[in-house]
Amino acid sequence: MSIIETMRLRVSCRTFGDIAIEPDKMERLAESLASNAKAPFGNKVRFELINFDHLEMRELKTLGTYGVIKGARQFIAGALVDQPRAMEDFGYCMEKNILTATAMGLGTCWLVGTFKRSGFAERMNLAKGELLPAVTPIGYPGDSRSLIDRFFRISAGSDKRKPWEELFYDGGMETPLDGKSAGGYATPLACVRIGPSASNKQPWRIIRDNDSYHFYLKKTPGYGRIVEPVKLQNIDMGIAMCHFELASREAGLNGLWKIEDPLIQSGDLEYIVSWMG
Repeated sequence: MSIIETMRLRVSCRTFGDIAIEPDKMERLAESLASNAKAPFGNKVRFELINFDHLEMRELKTLGTYGVIKGARQFIAGALVDQPRAMEDFGYCMEKNILTATAMGLGTCWLVGTFKRSGFAERMNLAKGELLPAVTPIGYPGDSRSLIDRFFRISAGSDKRKPWEELFYDGGMETPLDGKSAGGYATPLACVRIGPSASNKQPWRIIRDNDSYHFYLKKTPGYGRIVEPVKLQNIDMGIAMCHFELASREAGLNGLWKIEDPLIQSGDLEYIVSWMG
């Protein structure tokens, strides 16, 4: 399965079935987590597979996922030190994990605010200064979507995406980017558009400037304070970067990330990074 097909297939799954993940898949996933340490801004991210067996289900209920996540016993948890652009690096790397699991036929769901960090932090042996921004359950999706699953999709607007012209611009914020003029980058941009984000707010804005694509964050005032110092929308920007880069490389579009603010008039947007084609 291509990475672009994987991005199109990925959906948030909160209801899991009783089928155990095969040992060879768990081994491949563990190897992928161990090798997933290269982040765009250089922050070191580490991931671990956390398993809860039948005797530990009571413990799982105390971690705040029970009622939101149904039937999952395996989780991917990640940790890193809070440094500049750490949240973007975490979002980038964690989304790579989620896409890897999706390609294996497994369901996943970003959990940032709906779990208790202390229990997972103990399992991770969290070091002093490390943060645990998010976890995802992994497993085979259940046969039917639960009521809580449907509620979260409706409340987050998960089946809706902002129109292209609200997300992508040409030369400045005054001119929406035409999909045809984006050429080969139309597909990577479309992959950004379908990426997951907290409450489906899609805070990314991208301005094309010749062969460069500048990524900006449109913050929602007051959003995400419940999980400080974790910055939800900066994590979302890392997810957007992951989708854009992986889709670009699969399409044969080479480039690299640089922090090189073009000083384009962008209103209240916060400049994050640029993809130099």
